[in-house]
Amino acid sequence: MPELTKVTIYTDGACSGNPGPGGWGAILMAGGKSREMSGGEAHTTNNRMELMAVIKSLALLTRPCEVDIYSDSAYVVNAFNQNWIVNWQRNGWKNSAKAEVANKDLWMELLRLTAIHKVTFLKVKGHADNEFNNRCDELAVEQSRKYAKES
Repeated sequence: MPELTKVTIYTDGACSGNPGPGGWGAILMAGGKSREMSGGEAHTTNNRMELMAVIKSLALLTRPCEVDIYSDSAYVVNAFNQNWIVNWQRNGWKNSAKAEVANKDLWMELLRLTAIHKVTFLKVKGHADNEFNNRCDELAVEQSRKYAKES
């Protein structure tokens, strides 16, 4: 089996109001190169933007890779590292309070994408001294402001 390309991804989401105009930002790094990307929506939530950043990043990869995803979102990281997502699926997409899991559409897409790659989710402290997380935040806030002006 060929060695998988190692990819590092930093992601962040932002929302002005929750719900409200939101944005996401990501930085993908592999083989000494990096690429920034961002997007947003006029009416969304912070958690949806956090998920979209990861989804859009993984969707950009054209072949299976070994991916480290750095996020300041406990929602995203803990869903995988604390097996929330496994329990949600086992419980028919119900959370521990027996309510429908929010953002099921995005979780299902993220599950599909993570099945293609060897993914490790790593939590970083938000708005701290991590230059990549800070840059992702800038990208996400930029998009959030753009969508706020358009609405």
